[in-house]
Amino acid sequence: MGLSFALAKVVQADRSLHDRDLIAALSVLCISYERLLNSGLHYEQPLTSASQRAVATEVESMLKQYRETEQRHMGYSGLRDSDVLKALVFLLRMVYGRTSGRPKSRAFIDFLIAQFPEKESALVAPQETANRIIVP
Repeated sequence: MGLSFALAKVVQADRSLHDRDLIAALSVLCISYERLLNSGLHYEQPLTSASQRAVATEVESMLKQYRETEQRHMGYSGLRDSDVLKALVFLLRMVYGRTSGRPKSRAFIDFLIAQFPEKESALVAPQETANRIIVP
């Protein structure tokens, strides 16, 4: 849930992102975690665009924040790199399942925004409820 929230946060901040940018960033992250698990090498492939780097950076910062919170509450971090890889692969499969495959497709991004909508102002809600009073 936290990783998809990180993606939604980046998507809401940068409206020029497309599904292919998310696919590229998640693919690179999956490859780097797979390499880390199989050989122990900490090697990250360079990303081609700034928007893809922003996606990868936000996902990595969410993982770091989760590990720090877990360390603070439990005294150790139980999040394994293999679990992170499984979650990233799951997200990548979700993107492939929701996108249309077109170069400028934003179907998965629209799905993310629907799952994590931006908060509406508290001033709007009371006005809406005030108009619904039924007078006999």
